[in-house]
Amino acid sequence: MATAKKTAASKPAAKKPAAKKPAAKKAAPAKKAAPAKKAATKPVAKKAAPAKKAAPAKKAAPAKKAAPAKKAAKAKTARKPNAAFMKPLTPSADLAAVIGATPLPRTEVTKKVWEYIKKNKLQDEANKRNINADDKLKAVFGGKKQVSMFEMTKLIAGHLK
Repeated sequence: MATAKKTAASKPAAKKPAAKKPAAKKAAPAKKAAPAKKAATKPVAKKAAPAKKAAPAKKAAPAKKAAPAKKAAKAKTARKPNAAFMKPLTPSADLAAVIGATPLPRTEVTKKVWEYIKKNKLQDEANKRNINADDKLKAVFGGKKQVSMFEMTKLIAGHLK
């Protein structure tokens, strides 16, 4: 490259004929320089790559802002409860001893049973998922001394009409 600069500096005396030749010579060094530029552009491309990664993140941020707006729109409309859950059901005599004889929706029946369990401290201390039955609940649980909370809901459903 140093020789190319010397030849270009030594030929300025013959400007017109030499101008065409140095252009051709400049084209050749430019081709040699082009790979160097490509090598130089690769680090630039690497720097640009994180910028490209950052750009989608910026695009994703407005999308996240749009998602809460959708949730807010859904929150504005009042959610209708499922009619099957809100239908008052009459408890059996065994269950009525625990929650009362008035017809209640399934959700309220479950709440009343849990109130009874908490009030009488019937939840197992070692495993909180299990309920220890007293005399009233033993009749509801089909004679079992201990049931899991998931099995309890199944057994209670059998006492509702």
